[in-house]
Amino acid sequence: MSWEWDPTLYAGSAEYYARGRIDYPAALAAEFELDGAGRLLDVGCGPGSLTLLLAGEVEEAVGIDADPDMIAEAERRAAGLPNTRWVCLRAEDLPAGLGKFRLVTFAQSFHWTDRPRVAAIVRGMLAADGACAHLHATTHKGVATAVPLEHPSPPHAEITELVREYLGPVRRAGRSRLPHGTPGGESEIYRTAGFTMVRRIEMAGRVVTRDVDDLVASVYSLSSSTPHLFGELQPEFEVDLRELLWRTSSSGLFSERAADLAVDVWRP
Repeated sequence: MSWEWDPTLYAGSAEYYARGRIDYPAALAAEFELDGAGRLLDVGCGPGSLTLLLAGEVEEAVGIDADPDMIAEAERRAAGLPNTRWVCLRAEDLPAGLGKFRLVTFAQSFHWTDRPRVAAIVRGMLAADGACAHLHATTHKGVATAVPLEHPSPPHAEITELVREYLGPVRRAGRSRLPHGTPGGESEIYRTAGFTMVRRIEMAGRVVTRDVDDLVASVYSLSSSTPHLFGELQPEFEVDLRELLWRTSSSGLFSERAADLAVDVWRP
């Protein structure tokens, strides 16, 4: 069975996402060379992780997401920021009367969309000097490093195996499965839609310290292990997960290096 989007893709993950994901580096905002003018559209904004980082650099920041709980969490986190707007909307339903934008961003979200269709729509939503930025990032976990760190590394392989024991060997995603993972080949899709890549931003990952609750949240932040997928076994799974984490680190603290981040900037 081929995968199709459905509303349960991230159901129940919103309250865990902001805590469970490693923050985008604050220095990323300066890399976009924004000057306070123009509007930002963050497509698949989740709880506003990237939107809120960039909101201070634009006149208005608009975040859209298909999950109403993600939008509610983004609104909560944006309290006091008058130039942010949040819309519960699928990318395929753009432009939705939202107007023109100087910058449109996809941060770990483009692969969940009808990519050729969405790329073509977004191209038509860009202002004359507008650009589309595609973030290549992994924020739920870090990467291995030979440099000694202060605390033990999170047991990511064991966590993956534990999830498989409960949910089966094929990756879950909403009501269906993704046996081959999410699709790639974004560059060709952007080019076919009439974009040219003008710049790649690269930023090295930094060392972060996380605790047991952070790592539990990171598991629940994933489409492949959202809380509802475990059904009645969710409490039992969480007990096993926490026991695994405490066995790995008696202090409950973990160190790891965040994955490197790359951003492709595209213009029509």
